[in-house]
Formats: sequence, structure tokens, C-alpha cells
Amino acid sequence: MATDVQVPALGESITEGTLAQWLKKPGEAVAADEPIASLETDKVSVEVPSPVAGVLTEQLVQEGDTVAVGAAIARIDEGGTAFAAAPAPAAEPAVETNPPGPAETPLPREDEHAPVAEGDDNVTTLSPAVRRAVLEYHVDPSKIRGSGKDGRLTKDDVIAAAQGKPQPSSPAQAGAQAPQARTPAPEAKAPPPGPRPTPAPAGERREERVKMSRLRQTIAKRLKDAQNTAAMLTTFNDVDMSAVIDARARYKDLFEKKHGIRLGFMAFFVKACALAAKDVPSVNASLEGDEIVYHDYLDVSVAVSAPKGLVVPVVRNAQALSFAEIEQTIAAYGKKAKDGTLTVDEMSGGTFTISNGGVFGSLLSTPIINPPQSAVLGMHRIDERPVVKDGQIVARPMMYLALSYDHRIIDGREAVTFLVRVKEAIEDPTRLLIDL
Repeated sequence: MATDVQVPALGESITEGTLAQWLKKPGEAVAADEPIASLETDKVSVEVPSPVAGVLTEQLVQEGDTVAVGAAIARIDEGGTAFAAAPAPAAEPAVETNPPGPAETPLPREDEHAPVAEGDDNVTTLSPAVRRAVLEYHVDPSKIRGSGKDGRLTKDDVIAAAQGKPQPSSPAQAGAQAPQARTPAPEAKAPPPGPRPTPAPAGERREERVKMSRLRQTIAKRLKDAQNTAAMLTTFNDVDMSAVIDARARYKDLFEKKHGIRLGFMAFFVKACALAAKDVPSVNASLEGDEIVYHDYLDVSVAVSAPKGLVVPVVRNAQALSFAEIEQTIAAYGKKAKDGTLTVDEMSGGTFTISNGGVFGSLLSTPIINPPQSAVLGMHRIDERPVVKDGQIVARPMMYLALSYDHRIIDGREAVTFLVRVKEAIEDPTRLLIDL
């Protein structure tokens, strides 16, 4: 009996998505609730599970197609029998200046989770980010052991393979990381029918066109709308991180032993912003029509880097959370962002945003507001710089802070006051304990 696989509900106000990648091929066996495809929406990536156990007999849509909620995208035969391509003889890896062509490669053992390469499918079935990395680094994806969910290949796997880092190995992949030779490989079985890529002349300039994902399109639209709508202005300050660094060094072991999580900088800044928002409530407000909405709570959107773009999950009621609760929440969101399992609800409803570009080495930036919020705090890298303390020039670990705000509802005096309150709390963390 054939059962249709339908697009599940994708969240409030989301009616359609884009089929980003098929995770199963026709003829493959699937278990009940096993993901068979991934979808991209305006906000998140979601996996489509199989409603029954059986064999995937038909894919009704192609990768890149737009599908509505409730639409059938595949059929599962509950009584079907899985079939697979016959194993191909092994051949010595050959070096090519172009991405791998359709030369046959040995199939992995059954206990391996690496994707099976079938001709050019070893490139075309990968996600866009991984495909770009494969083309850029000229590596054979069938020779790389995937570390993603269900053994899927990630961009980091490709980069690690290109840099010669060790990959998880198995008997079927024993020679996968051997240095590539610059001489032609021994003659192997003739490739499958079809055109082979023509080697490009040395030094040829190349281009690649990749369609923007729905998530990236939405990010671009929202950021541009923010620039076009809000009267954005950025004010700066710097902060001496000595006290926070000393507190972390003194208590990090006890903190991790008690709470099972490392004490990071973000908890200090979240608590400092919650304290400063009490003195300057407009920074935690939003503009709706001709009304300013003030919030007596702080829901902090924490910018997190995900494989398909920047996402901003929300730490709710941050003003009432402990340092440990903040760190645990952010760590959980970071893992979900990496796995692509963040939900729409987890990224909706923030009242203020903190973006830490310092983890990537940023010295200074002017972050863009996340509408309908009215302000965003940008953190940056910590550098030892000469500063004057008590008339003496000394070296201190300094960080630049940037507050971008909507000048329509936040005056310059209020923005500067907020940033000074954050600076005072970071340079003297005792203020966070006595609410000063």
C-alpha cells in the first residue's frame, strides 16, 4: 500500500517552503519517522519524516521546488522491498583539476554512514554549502566520512579533508586520505554513459551561480527593510574586561562542576543589559504604528552562526535568569543551530539583540537592528591595549562595544547612558549582584 508523504506544518504564518535536499533516494528503505527530505522556510530548516516504514518509491518534486504545507512530496510503499545499485569495482583515486566526474567508486560497507556515490550524484545530492566547498577545494566527497546527522557530509568535513586532517576511517575507506598523485590513475572500468567534464585550462577564471536559500533571502529582506525604515544610529564605547576575565578564571572550575556548563562572557553581558534596561527602558521597547511598546521583561535575541546563515534564538525573561541558566540556554540553542533543529517559536518575539562578532575576530562594527526591536548591542574581540589608569599607562584587555538604535524612539542621551551602564557593570561585576 502506497502512502503519501506530506509537507508538515511549518509554524505560524508559514504556508510554504523550498525542498532543499532529498535525504533518501527511490528504492531505499525508510523507517517510520525517519527524515527523507529537508525543507527551507523563511526562518528555519526542517526535516520531513516518513509517516510509515517501507520503501521510498517516488519523489514527486525536485530539489529547489516550492511546496505548500500539506502537499504530497513523495510516496512510501509499506510492503515494498528495498533495492540498491550493484557494487562497482574499486579503482585507484585519480587527481583531476576539476570537481570529481562520474568515475565509479567503491560502495561503503553496510555499517558505514557515508553517502553512496553514484556517478555525478556524489556532488549534486549534497547541500549547496557543501557542494560549493567540494568545488572550491577539488576533493572527492565519496572519499570523505560525514560527521553530520545520519552520516551526512558537512562543510567542515570537506575543509578538513582538503587540509589533510585525519577523517574517521573504516576498512572500505582505508585509502581515502592518501596524498593525491599528479600522474594519471591506472586504467579503470569505463565510466557510465554521459558527458564527462572537460578539464579547464590552467589559470582559467571560473564562476558559480547558486540560488539564494529562502532563509538567506529573508535575512536580506529584513535587514534592508530595517535600514530603509528605522532612523539608525550607532554609538560606541570601550570596556575593560579585566574584572570579568578575573572572575571567570577564579570561578570557572567550580561553576562548571556545579552547573555542568562553562561560564562565558555572554552571561555577563546579558545580565548587564538587563540591568541597564531598567534605567533606559526605551532601548528594550518597540515601535508599533504611532505607539511605543515598553516591556517589563527582557527577551534577548542572541545572534548565532548556523550552517545556512545567521539565526537569532531568544533567551526569554533574561532579567530573571541566573548566570548558569543563561549559559545553558545559549549552549542548547547553539547546538540546535548547528543541527538545524531550531523552531520558529524559539526565534520569535525578542525585545533586544546581542551580537558577538568578536568570536570571528571583529574589532569594530555597526550592527543592524532586528525589527521590530529598537536596539542591538555589538560585542567585539578583546585586545590588550595601552590605557591610562591612575595616571599610569598600563596594558588592559579592552573590548569595543557598539549600540545601534532607532533614533525615532531612542534619544542619543539614552543610548549613551545605556552603553555606559553596561560598561560600568562589566568593569565592576559586583553591580550585577547588588542591582546598582
